[in-house]
Amino acid sequence: MSESETGSEPRVDGIPAGDVPEGVTSSEVEVLRAMQVPTQRIIAIGLVLWAVALVVTLVVPALHEGDRSWWPWGCVAGFVLGAIGFAYVRRGRGNAHDAG
Repeated sequence: MSESETGSEPRVDGIPAGDVPEGVTSSEVEVLRAMQVPTQRIIAIGLVLWAVALVVTLVVPALHEGDRSWWPWGCVAGFVLGAIGFAYVRRGRGNAHDAG
């Protein structure tokens, strides 16, 4: 059996050979690493912004009457989905660090 039939391709520094252009050596391949970002802080800021948007839409009558009656519910949906995402990330899931 050849290597392609077994499913194992030759690799250059952990990159499948099919993804490396011909003529590129292993010393020319730059390995990309996941960028470290404060995910929980970003989600928390988003939650605060959704809460502020909800308060504004409820305080200003023109933003929740007539054709805009769904706007507060959009803010509620954004806040709830953000809270679910925050809980997911806080429990240690969704981290690029553990992906592999």
